[in-house]
Amino acid sequence: MSMATAHHPRARAARRWVIVSALFVGFLGVMVLGPGPSKVEASNLFGGLRAPGEAAFIAGHRGDRSVAPENTMASMQAALDGPMEFVEADIQLTRDGIPVLLHDTFVNRTTNGSGRVGDLTLRELQELDAGSWYSPAFARTRIPTLESLLSALQAKQAAGNAKKALLELKGYWSTGEVRIVTDLIADYGVGNLVIMSSFDLSTIDHLGEADGTLPVAIITSHLPNDPVGFARLYGAMAIITSQSAVEGDLWVVDRMHRAGLGLVLYTLNTKSAWKNALALGVDGVITDRPDRLDRWLLAASEG
Repeated sequence: MSMATAHHPRARAARRWVIVSALFVGFLGVMVLGPGPSKVEASNLFGGLRAPGEAAFIAGHRGDRSVAPENTMASMQAALDGPMEFVEADIQLTRDGIPVLLHDTFVNRTTNGSGRVGDLTLRELQELDAGSWYSPAFARTRIPTLESLLSALQAKQAAGNAKKALLELKGYWSTGEVRIVTDLIADYGVGNLVIMSSFDLSTIDHLGEADGTLPVAIITSHLPNDPVGFARLYGAMAIITSQSAVEGDLWVVDRMHRAGLGLVLYTLNTKSAWKNALALGVDGVITDRPDRLDRWLLAASEG
C-alpha cells in the first residue's frame, strides 16, 4: 500500500472501523471471561491501582529539574538515583534520525543555539551548551540521546534497583519513525520498564503498529465523555491528564480503575495540588519537585 493510499480518508475510516469492531469483540470477551491483559499491565507497571488516600507513584518531570537542567543526563540520573519510581522524558528526532531528549521544538530556550531540533543533526545538537542557562555549574552539558537514558535504565535494572520511564514522543511520528525508538528499547531489553506516550493520536496509533507489546498512555489536557472507551479504542493502558480535568469528573478515577486502566496527573508542584491528587486516588503524579513530593507523601502517610 502506498503512503497516499494509507492516508486516504476512506482508508483511515476503514481502519478505524476494524479497530472498533475488534474492541467490541474484546469487550464481549471481557464480559464473558473477566478482565483482560490491560488490567494486569496497568496494575503491574504502576505497582497497583490506587485507592483514594493511597500514595501515587512519583515521576520526575524531564528528570529532576529541581537540581539539574531538564532533559539532560544529570537531571535524568538525579531522578533515577532518587526515591521516585518513574522518570519522565521528552523525545524528538534529529535531522539524521537520532532520538534525543528535548522538550521544545526549538533549541533556543534550553541551549546557546537556535533552530528547530528536526533541522539539526546529532553532531550539531551535541555541540550546543544545554546547561549554562540553568547554572554555570552545568556549563557544557550536552543534549543526550535516548540511548543514554535507556542505558541508564538498563544499568539500574542490572544493579537490582530498576526504575521506570514515561517516554513522550513530541508531535507527530510516522510508524517508521516510531520504530526507531521501539527498536532501541528492544535492543536495550528495557521494554518492561517503559511506558510510551503522546498527545498526538496518530502517533499513538503508530506506536501500536511499530510494537504492539509496549504499553501506551494517551496524554490529553481534557478528558472525553467516555475516557474508558477512548483509552480502549487506542489500546492505551492509562491516560495522563490535568488535575482540573479529573476534578471536573470526580467519578472518572473509579470508572478507569474498574476497567483496569490507570490515571496519571501532570504537572503538580504544590502541596495543595498533591493533597487533592491523593484524595482523588490517581495512580501517578508527574512533578518538577519529585524530592519534595516524596517527603510530603511520607509525612502525609505517617500523619
